[in-house]
Amino acid sequence: MGKWTIIEIEQQLFGTNHVEEDFLVALKQDERKGVQRMLAKWEKQKQRKMELHEQFVTMTSFEQKYRAEGYKYITGIDEAGRGPLAGPVVAGAVILPEDFYLPGLNDSKKISGAKRDEYFEVINNKALAVGIGIISASEIDEINILQASKKAMLSAVSQLGVTPDFLLVDAVKLETPFPFEALIKGDARSISIAAASIIAKVTRDRLMKELSQEYPQYGFGANMGYGTAEHMKAIREHGVTPFHRKTFAPVRECIENHLV
Repeated sequence: MGKWTIIEIEQQLFGTNHVEEDFLVALKQDERKGVQRMLAKWEKQKQRKMELHEQFVTMTSFEQKYRAEGYKYITGIDEAGRGPLAGPVVAGAVILPEDFYLPGLNDSKKISGAKRDEYFEVINNKALAVGIGIISASEIDEINILQASKKAMLSAVSQLGVTPDFLLVDAVKLETPFPFEALIKGDARSISIAAASIIAKVTRDRLMKELSQEYPQYGFGANMGYGTAEHMKAIREHGVTPFHRKTFAPVRECIENHLV
């Protein structure tokens, strides 16, 4: 092993898709601390890849079940933005191909912003169809957030361009002609719903960042419309915008107290 430098070992471990077993055995016998640290890092990464693969396979169980029953265009549906005080509620609908593989895809809230952006591009490129539904703050005030969320979901389905034959929906029961299953915490249980959650979350975050250009004092680009202390302070100091949800208690109370 003396002929292998640390850099060469690193290239062998991390620069190829397959590492020979004899090479690993030799590394385990190498007494250099740098080699052992590198080997430990590689083993940790390998373990993580296995865990993500197993997680992905588990999250395809509902899709596999309904494909076995003859359904082809299984659509995952999820929304983003039910809780914020400002901005729209956005829903995503996604039909994934049967051979889709993206280990690490999960509930969008459990993934970093950079990863969400990366997955957003992969899903848009590989999905059979993607639909997005957007319901404004003013309409949320008119029909309530639950109904607005359902309307956004149905709108997303209508934007697919492909007629689905089965819907997997995160938690919400929809009035729809299509057969469906509503899964509690579906964005962590179904790969199609997880993909829809990424589409919805990234789309909404980008809309809020655009809105922050028009209303910089509210910090929408950072808080995404949620009721942070800074956001509430801005409401008290600057009033509400047309994009605030006036029926949501913190905003409504400011209005009623004549603070805005």
